[in-house]
Amino acid sequence: VQLVESGGGMVQPGGSLRLSCAASGFMISSTAMSWIRQAPGRRLEWVSIINIDGGSIYYSDSVKGRFTISRDNAKNTLNLQMNNLKPEDTALYYCARPAIRYELIPTDKSPALYYDFKGQGAQVTVSS
Repeated sequence: VQLVESGGGMVQPGGSLRLSCAASGFMISSTAMSWIRQAPGRRLEWVSIINIDGGSIYYSDSVKGRFTISRDNAKNTLNLQMNNLKPEDTALYYCARPAIRYELIPTDKSPALYYDFKGQGAQVTVSS
């Protein structure tokens, strides 16, 4: 199993970035998928989670209305469109495969115990 993120970078506040995660070794269509992030000095947190068929999506309050998660099952790719970026969005963003069903994911807890694979991360820096 491998997850490889791409699309990170540095943008000014208000800018946009699109992260992609290419999966191999399994089909993302068979599982929920997620984006998680870790900012310097802060704990790992859920950003967004999408269930198997894309019909149920979770966004953290801090990104709701600005970020959009999507899955392209044909390309075995997970995406995260990030608009109106803020300095507090600066973090290392990971694509992660939850180890439990979407309905059981505790979004109020750190994702550290709830995924079985994650990528190497993509750095997003928002600064003027």
